[in-house]
Amino acid sequence: MFAAAGRAAGIAAGVLADAVFGDPRRGHPVALFGSGAAALEHRLYRDDRTAGVRHTAALLSSVALLGAVAEWAGRRRGPLAEAACVATATFVALGGTSLCRTGGQMVGLLEAGDVEGARRLLPSLCGRDPSVLDEAGLTRAALESIAENTSDAHVGPLVWAALGGVPAVLVYRAANTLDAMIGNRSPRYLRFGWAAARFDDVVNLPAARLTGLLTLVCAPAVGGSPGAAARAWRRDARKHPSPNAGVAEATFAGALGVRLGGPTQYAHELEIRPTLGDGRTPAVGDLARAVRLSRAVQVAAAAVAVSAACRTGRPASPRR
Repeated sequence: MFAAAGRAAGIAAGVLADAVFGDPRRGHPVALFGSGAAALEHRLYRDDRTAGVRHTAALLSSVALLGAVAEWAGRRRGPLAEAACVATATFVALGGTSLCRTGGQMVGLLEAGDVEGARRLLPSLCGRDPSVLDEAGLTRAALESIAENTSDAHVGPLVWAALGGVPAVLVYRAANTLDAMIGNRSPRYLRFGWAAARFDDVVNLPAARLTGLLTLVCAPAVGGSPGAAARAWRRDARKHPSPNAGVAEATFAGALGVRLGGPTQYAHELEIRPTLGDGRTPAVGDLARAVRLSRAVQVAAAAVAVSAACRTGRPASPRR
């Protein structure tokens, strides 16, 4: 009982810390992991899947071991230390507050007509080539990123913190970071990044579906339709090349009454994405609504995670 409550309290404290502070600008552990992953890649890179499997397994198993040791050490020091360990790991893994802050900055730039400023900001949200995007393209790219990263940067960490504690949430965040680094379809990473991309797909399956459900629930908060979100999910999500991003983007499109998808230019290729939703082309006002919808989903996900942690946390050991 006490251990489960400690995990729940730790998750709640981590969410509160993220809401207050957002991502640290310097010395973020995720950035340190990225630097280590890049250094290991320099040593292990080969243009084949086997090398990519070794690279991914080495990094994620190291993070899992670090998380397990940290949780064990916190547990030995008592419930407060264990809760603090969960809180720290959850805070490190969450990125929802920074996501919405960046989305709000994008709204402000586009409302002011500062297309060049919006182009400079877009890489903070996604990996598309901003130089080829006009206001409409920037709006669509930012909205799709807000939808996808509501799942990846917020709901996903909370799901794994609730289910598996410190090791699980740290491995999830490391997998998500590694996928962003090498999980793309560029010539360099098509084979080497295969394992990272597939592992990220697997660990994001529950988070994406929870994001879809919570988007349905929260749609009325931004004047949206749960029914339209459900129809877009059922009809369009499976068309997306990602089994998880498709759920988040389709439900956001339906909830907001907009149409997403279409030509999507990355540095390494042009993708023709399927159409998600059957509404209008998104405007800047719709992007502002997407940011509010993301915040609502984040709050709902935190409530679900804390409730789940109370039921799934490690039972307390009986005292002798």
